This record gives sequence, C-alpha cells and structure tokens, in this order.
Amino acid sequence: MSALTLKLKATPDQRLDLSALSPAKVSAMSQGDIERLSIGIGRRSVKLGDVFAISGTPGDTLVIEGSTARLDGIGTELDQGTLIVEGDVGAYAARRMKGGRLDIRGAAGAYLASGLRGGIVTAKSAGDLAGAPKVGERFGMLGGVVVISGDVGERAGDRMRRGTIIAKGRFGASAGSRMMGGTLWTEQGFGAGPGPLMRRGTLIGPSVERLLPTFNDAGLHDLNVLRLISRYFAETLGELAPPALPPKVRRISGDLATIGKGEILLTA
Repeated sequence: MSALTLKLKATPDQRLDLSALSPAKVSAMSQGDIERLSIGIGRRSVKLGDVFAISGTPGDTLVIEGSTARLDGIGTELDQGTLIVEGDVGAYAARRMKGGRLDIRGAAGAYLASGLRGGIVTAKSAGDLAGAPKVGERFGMLGGVVVISGDVGERAGDRMRRGTIIAKGRFGASAGSRMMGGTLWTEQGFGAGPGPLMRRGTLIGPSVERLLPTFNDAGLHDLNVLRLISRYFAETLGELAPPALPPKVRRISGDLATIGKGEILLTA
C-alpha cells in the first residue's frame, strides 16, 4: 500500500479549502503539481506546499497529519481509496463523498457528510447539522455510513433521505429535522425534540430527553427487520458496529404535523 503524507507546518492564519484533495486525484499528479494546488479561500493566495510538508508516494491512501479545525472540505467527493486525518477538521468534511473511507481521528465541524452518497466516514465527534444540506439544496445525506465515537451536535440528519449516522454518544436537539429517510442511531440517547417535521425515516436509541407533542406512542413491537439491521452493520462495520438491537422496542410515530410516517424506536 502506497501513501502520500501531508504534514501541517504550522497552524494556518486563515481557513483553508482542501476539497481538491483525494487519493485518486493526487495519484495522477507530480509532486510539483500537488504543491501548487490552490487551497486558500481568503484574499491571499495559498498553495498546498506553503502550509504542508509533502512526503511519500501517491497511491490509494492519503494521510493528513497535524490537522486543525481551520481545514474545510476534507474528503469532498471522495470516491475511492482511504483518507486518514490525524487531528480535527473544519466544516463540510466528506461533502458529497461517493465511496472509499474517510477516517477523522479528531473532531469534525459543522455539516459533516453533507450530501454524502456512499462510503464510510468516522470521527470522534461531530458539530451541528451532520448529514444536512447546504442552504438552497433539496436533500442532505443520500447514502453511506457515518460512525461517530462521541457526541453529535444539533439537527443531525436534517433533510436526510438515505444512509445511516451512528453515534456512540448522544445526538443533540432536533435530530432528524425535516428527515425524509435514512437512520439515526444512538447508543446514549437523543436530545430534546427529535424529528421536527420528519416525514419518513427511523431514529433508534435508548431514550429521548423530550418528545414533541406531535409524536404518538404506538406501543411495543417485535420487529424482525431490526435483527437484519444489526447483522448487516456487524458484517459491514466490524468493531465499529453498535451493539445488537433488543428483540422488542417501543415505537413512537410522527411527526404528525406532516405526513407522520417517521418513527422513533426506543430500545430501553
């Protein structure tokens, strides 16, 4: 396995856009061309070689060392290979990603996995609006799997249509807002008011801080599909998979302020 390593020389004095970086894109470039890639988003022009020491051989893996929350757009439109980030990242990581794997070994900023279509994304924590669309877009996350080892901020899964976001910690307030499909799964629980204007989709977790009045308790259910979901993620994610779901869950339906075909499945 060949890998190219980018090591941050010092904390940048402005936000930088790394959306042009992926293993496949840089593997077809010379080191000189890689160093000349424009990554500045302010008035001052910044080239990749100005802020990163570049070593290794381009291939199917790209490693970013010393990353900070000032680096935006990491993993944008990634479609193959592996991108490993040692540190935090800024906004819009994994934006419109199609495949491959993005491992963020720190915290992710707002709009993680916005427009995600495929692949696997991991991070220690995520900011607000994970899986949500940019302003003016119709849909948020459209596929793929995101695994967060800690907590996720508010309004995760906004306008989400497909895919799964798994949090080993908690989701913040209003998770699943305007959701149209897909799954949010937490091991620790949801914050206040999950699912506002939720049309379809599934929220899974042991507890909810406060339900909206437009959700209705539909009683206990033994759902065979949950066994299939647990088995699928155990096979797909291995040690990253959450514990298997229990045989019975309490189903809360809503949001009845809209078509009400969404659901919250309480596992405890």
